[in-house]
Amino acid sequence: MLVRRSVLAALALIAGLGMAPGNAAEGRKDPTHASGLPIPRFVTLRFGEINLRSGPNGNYPIEWVFTRKDMPVEIIQEFDTWRRIRDWEGAEGWVHQSALSGRRGILTTGQTRMLYDAPRADSAVVARAEPGVIGSLKKCRDDWCEVELKGYRGWMKRGDFWGTYPGEKID
Repeated sequence: MLVRRSVLAALALIAGLGMAPGNAAEGRKDPTHASGLPIPRFVTLRFGEINLRSGPNGNYPIEWVFTRKDMPVEIIQEFDTWRRIRDWEGAEGWVHQSALSGRRGILTTGQTRMLYDAPRADSAVVARAEPGVIGSLKKCRDDWCEVELKGYRGWMKRGDFWGTYPGEKID
């Protein structure tokens, strides 16, 4: 769930931050890709209340407050210790890297989804998940992913949740 705190738009912030790539010959890191990890990538929220800011600094206004621990989000940009993230509904903003966890998670979307015993639609149904249920992602095999939802472990079709890229291999 998101809570709207402000309507201030900050679409052109990056242009004014002097975020030019560092000179590799001088051994400096590119501040726009501070971690060296792939962008975009999925992570989860580490805490139950996280401020989403309009820019990469604690002085920028709070635009949203995320209130769901372990919710998957997508990192779409980096600057120093700040990460620009996007949620499943498309809301974007900046959070400090300490508010994020490298664990992978999922959020069920659409309608009630089935959790299967095996990666086949003809296998036994282990549980049913309503839209918005958050779980952890264990691995993906083709169009199926093994997940854990509220203590139930099983397989879901990749298109039944948000938190992976099409064809992404996860072990």
